[in-house]
Amino acid sequence: MTRRNRKLTAVVSCLVMLHVVAALAGFFAPYSYREQNRDAPRAAPTRIRWVDRSGRFRARPFFYAPGDGAVVPVRLWVRGSSYEVLGLVPSNLHLFGVDEPHRIFVLGTDSLGRDLFSRLLYGGQLSLSAGLVAAALALGIALVMGAVAGYGGRWLDSVIMWVGDVFLSLPWIYMLLAARAFLPLDMDPAEAFLVIVLLLGFLGWAAPMRLVRGIVMSAKEREFVTAARSAGAGHLHLLTRHVLPQTYSMLATQAAVLVPAYMLAEVTLSFVGLGVGEPRPSWGNMLTDVPRASVLSAQPWVFAPAVLIVVVSWLYHSVLSSVHKREPGAADFGSAE
Repeated sequence: MTRRNRKLTAVVSCLVMLHVVAALAGFFAPYSYREQNRDAPRAAPTRIRWVDRSGRFRARPFFYAPGDGAVVPVRLWVRGSSYEVLGLVPSNLHLFGVDEPHRIFVLGTDSLGRDLFSRLLYGGQLSLSAGLVAAALALGIALVMGAVAGYGGRWLDSVIMWVGDVFLSLPWIYMLLAARAFLPLDMDPAEAFLVIVLLLGFLGWAAPMRLVRGIVMSAKEREFVTAARSAGAGHLHLLTRHVLPQTYSMLATQAAVLVPAYMLAEVTLSFVGLGVGEPRPSWGNMLTDVPRASVLSAQPWVFAPAVLIVVVSWLYHSVLSSVHKREPGAADFGSAE
């Protein structure tokens, strides 16, 4: 395996791991995102230790409880707050935790005493899945519309391209803000998430549609497609077996661009109060305290969602760069009309 392939494999593995951890947030998070500890607002992160005050190494990580200084071991496979695995299977098993009445705060707590680490994982469920689902919706629409325009040609091509040009001319971030502002601000978090995903998907299909159209127009004139057509293959067979597979690598490249862009769009909406609202966490609404300089200087751990946003965006950019280096000129294929 070449160095470039190893780098791509490592980056993709990191992305998969992040998405899996977010999807299974209930298991990896020690507490529910709703659980409050009113006696510990804005608590500092718990200092995990392996060596005690006497200099003796302990096989199990631990920390000293605030107040009495008791040794509190960190345990694996503990029972705690209830959750649903992937929204289907009820469970209360957590990867790690501590015995009651003690609490462990890996990243500290917010103003209501809620564990920031748990809320960070649950917030990743919404922010990451918003990027994935919205990108899948936009690329699905782009694939259908681009295939119809490029393969059908004539008036179908003209109409679809005109509609695509209209969507391309719209400032989509302002359209997104305006459309969301017309809806009730006190929407249920699940409904708000669905609205955001639908708006992102329906506003972002035009640019990849033009690429799909260009590839389809080029592919349908190739010799193997002409031979299949001469052998009696129908239009649906030609599209699904010979023409559309030519677009898949381009769609994968576009996904690496759209997923972080749509993730940032959801974060922006939630940050300004037009996305997913409390108590359901999103990386956007978790950053509402960040602009206050006093919070950043005294509690820099509240900046963790922004760090994760940068990391995820960089990982997707690394995937895109690796694909471009492996297939020079692939991103430009099919862009000419």
